[in-house]
Amino acid sequence: MGIFSKLFSRKDEDKKVGGMEDYMTLVRVYFQAALASQLGITNLAMLPDLRVFKTSLHVPTVNNRLGIGEKAQVKKMMKNIYDTDDNFFKEIDASIRKNCQKLQDVNTYLIQFQNFTQDLMMLMGNLMKFKLRLPNFMKKTLYKLTAQTVDDIFNKNDFSDASVLKTVVGLRHFNTRLKFSQQWVTDFTFQVLMLAKKEPRPSDEAVEKAKQKMGK
Repeated sequence: MGIFSKLFSRKDEDKKVGGMEDYMTLVRVYFQAALASQLGITNLAMLPDLRVFKTSLHVPTVNNRLGIGEKAQVKKMMKNIYDTDDNFFKEIDASIRKNCQKLQDVNTYLIQFQNFTQDLMMLMGNLMKFKLRLPNFMKKTLYKLTAQTVDDIFNKNDFSDASVLKTVVGLRHFNTRLKFSQQWVTDFTFQVLMLAKKEPRPSDEAVEKAKQKMGK
């Protein structure tokens, strides 16, 4: 069972600890904790995933400021479970500092990030297709293929499929605001793809589910 299955009222009893749903939950919690810390948010009702995480795991508030202790707890968990690099969190913090100066910026930012990740996972699934069927022992090869596909999304301009080109342009537009590096996008995408491959369903459905979960 996933570590948050009971906390978030899930009934997927067969989920493994550290699965895709857990990863997506922790990413959302980190974003919400970073927003709370950056903007001084005190109303947990605005941050539903953070509220459940904090109250269920009894995470103490640090220095009377919501978000600081919660960020530290999420980082610790993601490092232990997924070997997440410090730069992953630093780029999220930098993106939020740049885009969120007041409470009114939060919804716009979260919608932009939601659209970015949904379109990204959809496009990565379409572009990589059969490459996702590589066995897990070829992890390094899959990472290189993921990095190359991300590089194409950022830099290639001669896509033959008009719908692909339209999505690429949209992703670049979103990222001019979000300011995530190719390395960040590669690491995030690769983690999701690897977890999707472990799900007990075809890869295409797993990637689609990851896209939908990120948009919650």
